[in-house]
Amino acid sequence: MLASLRNIVQEVNSARSLGEVLTIIVKEVRSAMQAGVCSVYLFDESDQRYVLMATEGLRQESIGNVRLAMREGLVGLVAAREEPLNLKDADKHPSFAYFEETGESPFHSFLGVPIIHHRKVLGILVLQQETQRRFESEEEAFVVTVCAQLSGAIAHAEATGALRQLASAGGDRLREALFRGIPSSPGVGIGRVVLVAPTADLKSVPERFATDIPAEIEVFRTALESAKDDMRNLSKGLEGKLSSEEIALFDIYIRMLDDHSLGGEVIAAIVDGQAAQSAWSSVILKHVRTFRKMDDPYLRERAADVNDLGRRVLGYLQRNEKNTQPLPRRIILVGEDLSASALADIPIDRLVGIVSVKGSSNSHMAIVGRALGVPTVMGAVDLPWTEMEGRELIIDGFSGDVISRATRRMRRAYLHRQRQEKLLAKDLERLRDILCVTPDGFSITLWINTGLRQDIALALKSSAEGVGLYRTEIPFFMRSSFPTEDEQTEIYREQLQAFAPNPVTMRTLDIGGDKALPYFPIEEENPFLGWRGIRISLDHPEIFLIQIRAMLRASEGLNNLRIMLPMISSVPELDSAMELIDRACRELIQEEGYNLEKPAIGAMIEVPAAVYQVKEIGRRVDFLSVGTNDLTQYLLAVDRNNPRVADLYHSLHPAVLRALKSIIEQADAVNCQVSVCGEMAGDPLSAVILMGLGYDHLSMSANSLLKVKSMLSQVSKAEAQSLAKRALRMSDAGSVSQLLSDALSRPELVKLYRPAELDEKAGFSDSLTSLKLVK
Repeated sequence: MLASLRNIVQEVNSARSLGEVLTIIVKEVRSAMQAGVCSVYLFDESDQRYVLMATEGLRQESIGNVRLAMREGLVGLVAAREEPLNLKDADKHPSFAYFEETGESPFHSFLGVPIIHHRKVLGILVLQQETQRRFESEEEAFVVTVCAQLSGAIAHAEATGALRQLASAGGDRLREALFRGIPSSPGVGIGRVVLVAPTADLKSVPERFATDIPAEIEVFRTALESAKDDMRNLSKGLEGKLSSEEIALFDIYIRMLDDHSLGGEVIAAIVDGQAAQSAWSSVILKHVRTFRKMDDPYLRERAADVNDLGRRVLGYLQRNEKNTQPLPRRIILVGEDLSASALADIPIDRLVGIVSVKGSSNSHMAIVGRALGVPTVMGAVDLPWTEMEGRELIIDGFSGDVISRATRRMRRAYLHRQRQEKLLAKDLERLRDILCVTPDGFSITLWINTGLRQDIALALKSSAEGVGLYRTEIPFFMRSSFPTEDEQTEIYREQLQAFAPNPVTMRTLDIGGDKALPYFPIEEENPFLGWRGIRISLDHPEIFLIQIRAMLRASEGLNNLRIMLPMISSVPELDSAMELIDRACRELIQEEGYNLEKPAIGAMIEVPAAVYQVKEIGRRVDFLSVGTNDLTQYLLAVDRNNPRVADLYHSLHPAVLRALKSIIEQADAVNCQVSVCGEMAGDPLSAVILMGLGYDHLSMSANSLLKVKSMLSQVSKAEAQSLAKRALRMSDAGSVSQLLSDALSRPELVKLYRPAELDEKAGFSDSLTSLKLVK
């Protein structure tokens, strides 16, 4: 059964449509279980019924016609209970409902298992037998496992199928499709999709159609010839090293690419309208599935060879692709797992939205989106992203909604929201040159987080009092190798000059976790608890010293540099880093004659171990900065990149607030300045709590600064302290959020943390409810 399960999962994951997914499931599960019937019912939210969508063993004409109300029949009972139902005499059960058109009268035993995705019952998998017997516990466990494994694939295929169905709808039919993700950078973006697909990944090839069939065939033939040349060269190079039988495999692969084999199938698909990449991917994945199902172990292993051959040809297709279509004027960047490097070829001034299937609101890409002021949605796990190229999307960075094919009414509503946000931004401009002072006279220093060159203009426009975090790793992402010392010096000098005489806090290279350099890959099973931050710098002093020297050289004559060390988890770690910084200072000042002042050195408090050693760390450094993104992740044991647990990640969790209170108290005890540079500082409500806890230096994205300034300028420190005291006594993040919302519900404050309401008339109609795939 384990082999059967593995085979089913592989086939389903490479299927291209909901119908194909369901057909695979009913055929393979029926075969594995040796059952008389296997059927899948899916829930149709448009009329609140469970619909027979696929079956092996019942009459095919009943598919789509058998529809059960929510609690009707045994299928409805399984859905209501959200647990398996295993019956020996199903027809004697009081909930049994008979449908003559299915031809199920001979079948007595019944096993129904719910298909659940993100706490939502998508449908029911049903097995039936003619014999009157209960299914064995091992059989039931197998079906439960199948449903658990495949629920995500079914949800994704359902979304893709719904979108395709809407795309073909004509006339005046409503055509919106709504997909839910995690709101990660506020704002509304309306534009056309540019896909970022992994190179040579067969499963991630977008569904494209040919506009010039002869040209598409020519491109395909060119890629085939390049792959054949590779095979011939490999064969020649390995002569004498492999057996004649193994060498003969290369000839077989070359022949597989001919017109009477794989090549011919793909050309036929291109003639039918598919683009070369899409056709090649579909044909190869189909043959890979065929090989994986073979009984002979030798032939089964050839699936990997066919897959490798497929990736090789796809690589040439992608390399030879001549994209004559200009980039859209307003770009929505969409991909499965986007990173900062995806921005390298995108004109930032035309980027109006970012959507990533993976990740969460505190992933690195989400932070970059906030820094750029671009509406961003992460963790849109049900989005059929490979189907989206060229489509117009609306990105709602406030709610996490991604809307395809919006009606005019819906589009007008979002354009109105955009205008409201612009009016608010214009209104906040009056605060640009005013210091942040509370109504009761306390000053709060507001810095910004930077990393991209575009941040400089945004930061200067917001009149920030300095830079609380410069992410030095971002320029590293934009290169194909480590930048030289001179290149880094030039980059850092630009930042320091732009903000002089205000301080610029440069964090040393912070890679690892969700930030891997393309030329320095780090593959670990648990990257957030692995080799990252200062650990990499200490293990590679040659990289660390070059960076420190570049920072120091860039500061000559400006003297506004502050150096910050990330991921400090022990005092010896800090001491080692400080020794290397001292060494770089001595070399530059004493040996090379630079006229430098040693900058202030600081440490980040972002792991629980550091929380308990703030005093020891604070005595050794000039300042501390709290990284609330990682601190929240580690305290709550929630991977901030995992959309499945995104609802559990909340910086207002009482455990996080109590840690923040402890940090400020310990830092004050050793007279060490402490700031907050995590994303929490840029949230107007959270900023009130931070002020109440005693933090008076906050660093955030430039786009958040004026909102935070407006909020803190209207809330007294005394009120903030009272709210913080009450929040510290609460037991959950939801209660803290509600406390803040209730206390700060004044109209002049609400607009700073709650987006303008959409026109209710622009809401989705009931006929589209089935497309609302709620996470």
